[in-house]
Amino acid sequence: MDTWAVIRTGGKQYKVAVGESLTVEKIPAKGETVSFDEVLLISSQGKLQVGKPLIEKAKVKAKIVGDLKDKKVRVVKFKSKSRYLRTTGHRHQKTRVQIEKIES
Repeated sequence: MDTWAVIRTGGKQYKVAVGESLTVEKIPAKGETVSFDEVLLISSQGKLQVGKPLIEKAKVKAKIVGDLKDKKVRVVKFKSKSRYLRTTGHRHQKTRVQIEKIES
């Protein structure tokens, strides 16, 4: 069986496995690799290791593939009968990472 883990980053939780790539919230990383220290669960060879709430000394190492922008989100403010209409928008910043190693 494969080894996989559940990590927490950017206020969200992700199920990851070695060799998998995923898109997460923007990571202000200085190098080409990043280490996720908030590991909630690890499954290795059919055995589960569950943290309370985190697993101590567990890390998931990943390589940063690149930065990208999400789809544009449009925000519209409107008030009827007063000729008020404002449209704004933004594009959320994301980081693409590829999982290299799961350490427990």
